[in-house]
Amino acid sequence: MANTASAKKRIRQNAKRRIRNRIYSSQARTYVKRARIALETNDAESAIDAVRQAVSKLDQAASKGVIHRKNAARRKSRLMKRLAALEETS
Repeated sequence: MANTASAKKRIRQNAKRRIRNRIYSSQARTYVKRARIALETNDAESAIDAVRQAVSKLDQAASKGVIHRKNAARRKSRLMKRLAALEETS
């Protein structure tokens, strides 16, 4: 347990930031999941829209520091690769 006032404050700050960060990471996961589902349905129009939203949420999470920027880039790359393959077959 924290003894100093600064350590107690740090605990309070971390709790607030954890809640705030969870929002961004959860949104990113949700939109990536939606994009994957849209890609599996082989509907190009809905997949394009879903991937665009997922990319936006990943960028937002990376800009907030919730996930590393290279982690976001890797995830976006994988989604775009699958989207390109879908568009090529359509």
